Amino acid sequence: MSFILGLTGSIGMGKSTTAKMFAEEGIPVWDADATVHRLYQPGQPAALAVKSLFTNAIDPDGSVNRATLRALIQADPTALDRLNAAVHPLVAADRAAFIAAHKDAEILLLDVPLLYEIGLDKACDAVAVVSAPPEVQRQRVLDRGAMTEAEFQTILARQLPDAEKRARADYIIPTTSLEAARQAVKQVLTDIRRAKDA
Repeated sequence: MSFILGLTGSIGMGKSTTAKMFAEEGIPVWDADATVHRLYQPGQPAALAVKSLFTNAIDPDGSVNRATLRALIQADPTALDRLNAAVHPLVAADRAAFIAAHKDAEILLLDVPLLYEIGLDKACDAVAVVSAPPEVQRQRVLDRGAMTEAEFQTILARQLPDAEKRARADYIIPTTSLEAARQAVKQVLTDIRRAKDA
């Protein structure tokens, strides 16, 4: 049976880059954000769910306009909860299919931004949290140019604080440099393999 490692961290902490490092080590990775993106494509189940909830967040080709959806979430405090109620079950089904398809893998990585917030840590054998200082995090997010300070603060408010994530983690991966993150990824895998063989 596969060892399931959850990977999480607040926005701008370097989670996607770290997940790629695990993939480079041969670990199958399930990416929650990529799954949502795929399910938001025209005709896909999440796009149809969004269409029924927020018609004006659908582009003419049937895909979800994420910028419009973000604006709706910003304007309506109930919008995100309604969206999550519709989309989370679809994402969970996709995750279950991934785990089943890779049941012979030694280790699987679940890359999930809201891992603790949705209680998914309970389904993992261990959790690794990516972390960087708050000023580094903020700079990374705003340098991307994809969101405003207000949108960043809205997302932060919906996430567990970094300190709490670190306190609950089995492993902490510092992302202040690529080398530090890469070394931590290798160490996490070494520790898991050692524990499995014990």
